[in-house]
Amino acid sequence: MTLTTHQPDYWEQRYQEGTTHWDLGEAAPPLREWLLTNPELPRGPTIVLGSGRGYDAVLFAQHGFDVVAVDFAPSAIAATQALAAANQVSVQLLQRNIFDLVPEFTSCFDYVVEHTCFCAIDPSQRHQYVDLVRSLLRAGGYLLGLFFTHDRPGGPPFGSTPEELRQYFTPSFEILSLDPAHNSVPSRQGEEHLGWFRKR
Repeated sequence: MTLTTHQPDYWEQRYQEGTTHWDLGEAAPPLREWLLTNPELPRGPTIVLGSGRGYDAVLFAQHGFDVVAVDFAPSAIAATQALAAANQVSVQLLQRNIFDLVPEFTSCFDYVVEHTCFCAIDPSQRHQYVDLVRSLLRAGGYLLGLFFTHDRPGGPPFGSTPEELRQYFTPSFEILSLDPAHNSVPSRQGEEHLGWFRKR
């Protein structure tokens, strides 16, 4: 049986095989810099979708956010638990399909953090993803997204363009900024955009 990105076993197999090429081994530099340059941002409940081994989730917890990390794969959740413990921060862990988060977590968060989740889901689910993010956020909540904007065929990671991102998100979000990331890791230079969107 061929596994697909819709199935948790697909992602767990990637961890077991060591083919986790999306894993940077650290928090994404554009997200780290964004937090450092926005110290006045009110701390609030934050959810990291498709959180992988938890580098970004732990980063936000270190900056004082109340963080929930969600991933399909048991190995990813276990790695996040270990990373949070090693850094002495608290992160709530959910081994869950992100599309099963509502209605349980409807309007629960001030912030959604996106990094390598939007590009991992099948493009046919992108409108569903936008609806999910909107549902998770409280009124006036924010999406901080580091998006893959490469133009290579196939995936995952499935690429997108800034124009496509605007088309997907504008009906539900005000695009406060969507700019090329200037400090991506070398393998992703020129292939990432950092977005800051507010729920309408």
